[in-house]
Formats: sequence, structure tokens, C-alpha cells
Amino acid sequence: MSKTSDLRPQMPEIPLPRGEAYQVPGSDPIKRPVWWKFFGPAFIISIGYFDPGNWATDLQAGSQFGYSLLWVLSLSCLIGALVQNLCSKLGIASGKDLAQHCAERYPPWMAKIFFVSAVISMMATDLAEIIGVAVALQLLLGIPLWEGALITIIDVFLILLLNRWGFRAVETIFLAFLTTVSVMYVVEMIMSRPDYALVAIDSVVPSADILSADALFVAVGIIGATIMPHNLYLHSHLAISRLKENLAAPRVLYGWSLWDTNVSLFVAWFINAAILVVAAAVFHPIFLKDGTVIQSFSDAYKTLVPILSQGAGIIFALALLVSGVASSTSATLAGQVVFEGFLKTEHVNPFVIRLCTRLVTMAPALIAILMHAHPVDILMWSQVILSIQLPFAMLPLVMLTDDRSIMGDMVNKGWVRAVMWPATLILLILNVVVLGQTVGWIPGG
Repeated sequence: MSKTSDLRPQMPEIPLPRGEAYQVPGSDPIKRPVWWKFFGPAFIISIGYFDPGNWATDLQAGSQFGYSLLWVLSLSCLIGALVQNLCSKLGIASGKDLAQHCAERYPPWMAKIFFVSAVISMMATDLAEIIGVAVALQLLLGIPLWEGALITIIDVFLILLLNRWGFRAVETIFLAFLTTVSVMYVVEMIMSRPDYALVAIDSVVPSADILSADALFVAVGIIGATIMPHNLYLHSHLAISRLKENLAAPRVLYGWSLWDTNVSLFVAWFINAAILVVAAAVFHPIFLKDGTVIQSFSDAYKTLVPILSQGAGIIFALALLVSGVASSTSATLAGQVVFEGFLKTEHVNPFVIRLCTRLVTMAPALIAILMHAHPVDILMWSQVILSIQLPFAMLPLVMLTDDRSIMGDMVNKGWVRAVMWPATLILLILNVVVLGQTVGWIPGG
């Protein structure tokens, strides 16, 4: 391995002559694996970066401000990549995930706070994802929202079925999810015919629009919807799967994990950007004309059909359905990781844990639907709740990866500390802004 920065995406080279084996102490030697065997964990993680909560913020940003907030989306995904790389490094370097470390290395009262926060964040995550699936099924099949919400329980059985074929089967199906939504939104974006030159510029160049209170609120919503607490716990656990397979030395595994994470999150960024670009290309002129901002999935669907085509509306609903099912499934996996890590339930039947997790996290969504709460309001509050819970996962992650006794020679480099601590502080401040604007403490929400 070259002595480059930990998070700089350099293609790793397995330091072995062809045909030789790397041997973990106490294990049988293995042959050098092919490159694709290192990929997979981040496929599952990337799904959370374009869940229905992200769709809601992207639709509002595009319809209200055109392409001008694309750079905020790019920045939030970049920060997300840094955080997710720390998660994988923690799992690979220590052999334990974030939940296990929090349970073992902090006082019991503090561990309970982290656990309760994780459960709340999973409820908020499932709230957005179940609503997204329910709305998609309503658009496609005309069924009531509460029936669509109940259907999402099949995620549990889907995971159980896939696990019978091994965890790589789970990764494969998530790759299929990722590819499906990507292809659908490539078609959608081509149909919307955006200004590609302006898209390229606004993706990297900050806009003065951010100075307005409304734009700042939407921008903070984009950032708050991107980095989800459950993804931190899940990624640190998934990274260990490659360590247990004895594919290569830990530092080599981490080098490949950088590629796995960065490529997967680039695709997630593209999907998010495509949603925002389509919203800007199709809905923003409507906003300028009659003062209407698209803020709901049903409004977006109904508006796409007459402007583009019936096919565009169906593609929109199908892509929402796939992303909702996929992100809901990953949240269920994260629930198992959290419960096993904090409560030491490794010997409990995983199906029981997943089913109980889904029933617990599904309850708020069903209550909200039965109370006839507006889906947009539900999504907004779910993102606010996630923003509040994020520090309870992010701060331990940064502190643990700064601890040499845990990380060894894979401890964070100086430049990583210089980036992550200010980024964490900025995210905390932005989360306070989201909360303050939502409840009316800060003007502009």
C-alpha cells in the first residue's frame, strides 16, 4: 500500500505474487480473490442516500430553486462518503461494529442513550420509507395508504429468503435495486431535456440563492436527509463480513472498501441529482408561472403525466416504489445490527429480531396514516427527527476512529481529523437550524 491519506481513493494492490495466499493468523490460507469479491457492502448503504426522504427534499429543491442547489447535494454526498468510509474503517480495523463499540466502551447510561437514539432514528427512517412505498402503491394501483404500509412487512421475509443463499445474495439484490432506479432516472432525465451545461456548473459552483431563508431551509433539509444514523451502524457491521472471509489483510480490505463506498455513493449522488434535475426541468417553470411548488409525490406524478407522458409518470412511481422497498429493507437490516450490538442478542433468531424491529418501526407510520396526516408533513418531521439523532451516532464514530488503541495504524490521519471535526460541528449547527426553522424558533421555515 502506498503511504497515501486514508480516505483518498487510490486503487489498492494486493501485495502478493500471483497464486500466493494471504493467511490471517489461526486461519487456513486462501488464494488471491478476484477484485469483484471486495465489492458489495456499500451497495446496501447507498440505498439510504436516495430514500423517499431524499426524494421529497430533491423535489422541493428542484421545483422551487431550479438547479441552483445542486452543489449542496454534491457537498452533502461528499461529506456522506467521508463518514461512510470511517464506518467501514472502524469495522475492518477492529472487527467490531459501531453498536458493539458503543455498548462496550461507554458507561451503561451513555450506551442506553445511544441505543434509544438509534431506535428513534430507525423509526424516523422507516416512517419516510413506508410512506414512500405506500404513496407509490397508491399511485400505481390505487390502494389506500394504510394497505400499502402493511405490505412493506414483506421486506422481512425477503431478507430471510435471501439469507438462505448467503449474504452476497442480499448484496446482489441491492445492486439490482441500485441499477434499476439509476436506469429509470436516466430515462426520466432524458425525457425532461434539462440544460446540461447549467446542470454541470450548478453541481459544483455555489449559488447566491443559498443566502435566502427559504433556500437555506431546503439546503439544510438536503444535508439532513443524506447522512442517516442507521447507515453508520449498518456499514461498520457490513465491512466486517469481508474481514471474516479472510480475503486480504485489513489495510488492503480498507483500500478496496474505499472503492466500494465511493463508487456506490457516486451512483447514489447521480440518482439524487437526477431527481432534482428532472424536478427543475419540468416543475420549476410551472413554479415561476403560477406560484406552485411541487412538494408531494402525488403532485409530481400528476404534473409529470400531462407535461411529459403517461410513461414518465409510471417510471416515477416505479422508481419511488423500488427505492422505498430497498431503503426500508436496509433499515430492517440496520435494526438487527443495532439490537444485536447493544442488547447482545446474537443467539436470538434473526427473523424474530427483524420482525419485531419492523413492527416497532412501522407503528408510527400506521398511526400517522390513520390520523390522515399529510405525507409531506410526515416526511418533513421524519427528517427533523433524523437530524436530531445524527450526533448520537456521528460523534462516537469520529471519536472511536481517532483512538489508536482501537484502530492501530489505521487511526485517523491528521487531515481527516481536521476535516471531520469541523464537518461534524457544522452538521450539528445545521441540524439545529432545521429544528429551529421547522418548529418556528428560527425565521425562514
